Amino acid sequence: MSDALKISRRKLSDDVFDRLYAMLLNGDYRPGDSLPSERQLMEMFGVGRPAVREAMQSLERAGLVSIHHGQRPTVTMPTASGVLSQIELTAMHMLSSSPQSLAQLKEARAFFELGMVARAAQQATQEDIERLETLLEAQRAQLNGDVGAFIKADMSFHVAIAETTGNAIFIAVSKAMLDWLANFHSSALHWKGNEHITLEEHARILGAIRRHDGDLAIDEMRAHLDRAGKLYVLT
Repeated sequence: MSDALKISRRKLSDDVFDRLYAMLLNGDYRPGDSLPSERQLMEMFGVGRPAVREAMQSLERAGLVSIHHGQRPTVTMPTASGVLSQIELTAMHMLSSSPQSLAQLKEARAFFELGMVARAAQQATQEDIERLETLLEAQRAQLNGDVGAFIKADMSFHVAIAETTGNAIFIAVSKAMLDWLANFHSSALHWKGNEHITLEEHARILGAIRRHDGDLAIDEMRAHLDRAGKLYVLT
């Protein structure tokens, strides 16, 4: 019989993980609650210490519990940013291995940013607009200076647009996409001579948000991303 057809025996730690995960989903333990002690879990599930420890380590890697020496594991509060951080290494490997994946990420980011900037234009408060103005001036201050600082300021401007929506998932996805793309900037030389263009584009985007004109904000963001997208390449 082919080895591929054989059913492998599951480790006890996998069963312990499944039981604990089900308890978390059922709300038996809420964020901030402490799980039973190691000895209590051993008695509860009828398994040895290694199975409990392996299961707990898997829960910690999944971001479901936090473990501190000498204390019982604590259930963590799930966050969108925490979920995305779990896949960062896998995302980096995928993007670095495939030009198609990088192209798809740029397309996804554009689709995402157009929706966000429209929402931002609809609901931006005066405080939001003033914050974007401050960030734009901070980016302008990096003109003819350090290119890395200029790019970082560029990213901060886009994250602030996401934050204007007030949606935690939008914010986390925006940060994750920008962080992933930052690893694929083409040579900084490509930015030379383009800084003024970037600032003008950001100013036009901000102007549309200030006017609460969602359609104009989409048009300005699309033009900006179409040009800026050429600066991300596999090296």
